[in-house]
Amino acid sequence: MLAIGEFSRLTHLSVRTLRRYHDADLLVPAVVDAATGYRSYGVEQIPDAQVIHRLRELDVPLADVRRILRAPEPMVRAALVADHLRRLEAELDRTRAAVVSLRRLLRPEPAPLQVELRAVPATTVAAVEGEVALDDVLGWYSGAMAELDATVRVSTGAPGGLYDNALFELGRGHVLVHRPTDDPPSRGRVRPVTLPAVELAVATHVGAHDDIDVTYGEVGAWVAGNALAVAGPVRETYLVGPRDTDEPSAWLTEIGWPVFRVAAP
Repeated sequence: MLAIGEFSRLTHLSVRTLRRYHDADLLVPAVVDAATGYRSYGVEQIPDAQVIHRLRELDVPLADVRRILRAPEPMVRAALVADHLRRLEAELDRTRAAVVSLRRLLRPEPAPLQVELRAVPATTVAAVEGEVALDDVLGWYSGAMAELDATVRVSTGAPGGLYDNALFELGRGHVLVHRPTDDPPSRGRVRPVTLPAVELAVATHVGAHDDIDVTYGEVGAWVAGNALAVAGPVRETYLVGPRDTDEPSAWLTEIGWPVFRVAAP
């Protein structure tokens, strides 16, 4: 048996931490002296302590650590750890995106965004549409675009999407992704849809979408500064994207806001 101090040195877990893990029923000493309360550990508990140490370094909550340790099969334990690693990767992606946006926002003299007004005629496209939660947009988009790719044989232009204002304002709204084609099919979720004619304030976002919200803000400022008002769902056109290149810095996304001129008071 190992005294708690010895066990602490062997596992690099402090005595205080070991006591806390005991109280949490996570790593229970092999023996607790009834008279003194001294805790003693078995050598066979060292691997469990090391696993706990690594999981806590990954910020796995104590309750999840307990489930992992008590899982009956190695495959179950591996699956629980994999789930947490996926959550960490998602958090890391959000952190990277926030850093990119902050760096762009904090530049001393950001380059002015080029915005143009463009009249777009009515166009019939092959589309997939649905009501989508903001947090689910990327996954929904991937599935919808894969279905379009499998259905549309010949595309006549870049793919795009329409994103309802409620998506951003309420966290859920109507989303439509499309591919232009001369003969839109009707198969599965894919349907012909006619996009109405519209006047757009258009700007091009360069690079990955980590800081595309900054470009949205700059377009919005331009729209407001030119006495225009937003008149419908924002349109995105993916001139160059992941389907074209693995280099995010080469991506080009047109952002188009349907607008009309505000009448003078």
